[in-house]
Amino acid sequence: MTWFPLALLCAFSLATSDALTKKALAGRDAILILWLRFAVALPLLLAPLLVVPIPPLAPGFWRAVLTALPLEMMAAVLYVRALKASPLSLTLPFLAFTPVFLLVVPWLLLGEEISPAGGAGILCIAAGSYLLNLREVRRGLLAPLHAIRREPGSRMMLAVAFIYSFTSTLGKQAIACSSPLFFAALYFSLLVLAFAPLALWRGRQALAAGASRETLRAALLPGISYALSVACHMLAISLARVAYMISVKRLSLLFGVLYGHLLFKDEGLRERLLGTALMLAGVTLIVSAG
Repeated sequence: MTWFPLALLCAFSLATSDALTKKALAGRDAILILWLRFAVALPLLLAPLLVVPIPPLAPGFWRAVLTALPLEMMAAVLYVRALKASPLSLTLPFLAFTPVFLLVVPWLLLGEEISPAGGAGILCIAAGSYLLNLREVRRGLLAPLHAIRREPGSRMMLAVAFIYSFTSTLGKQAIACSSPLFFAALYFSLLVLAFAPLALWRGRQALAAGASRETLRAALLPGISYALSVACHMLAISLARVAYMISVKRLSLLFGVLYGHLLFKDEGLRERLLGTALMLAGVTLIVSAG
């Protein structure tokens, strides 16, 4: 089962990139840093094409790519706006809903079926990642859900989770019509180009002030870690059901909590043990099913 270690490495490298990105965001425009993370990752994603042959593209490839690309951009903008508009405790828990949506979306688009054990594992990981990011338990387990009515960030992050279920599924469809590394290189080339006008306009003041070298240096390590995450994602999702792979990838939230405790001195690690246990139980069920 080669997909599982790849998905686990994907989760770890994504959490590493997110932790490094959090440090890079200090005093800098979020859209610019996120775009630079893509841009730094791009040469590393293009490099395999020097030795890997470009595959013939099966029908449906461009439809999947051109459908996923605007959705990916929309999700990235909504993600940043959600974090800015509302507290983390009322936004991040909604990322837990992506695996839940993936119980249905890949079945509709790809015909992928999930076993009962696999479905239980997905729900365990979703519940665990929800609890993991519930920063203020004293406000109630359903506090983020109740906040949907009054917190725009909560609504936006729920939309992000929903969009991700489609982009992940469309990505697998495009990979099936090409190859994992070719799709990664092409998709992120298009993403970097499409995001460039917005990112450069948002970061124009910092760039005009001569901070471009410092900003690029801040995005270097996040970009390298992100490239590894993307490559592992593409390879793993080509070998496994979308719902299983993305659910294991959600362990990045668990690694992120550990990074927060070690690097940023975040509190509440003990309170997150239940979420951690549920996620690990979910992984066990998925591995047994997959």
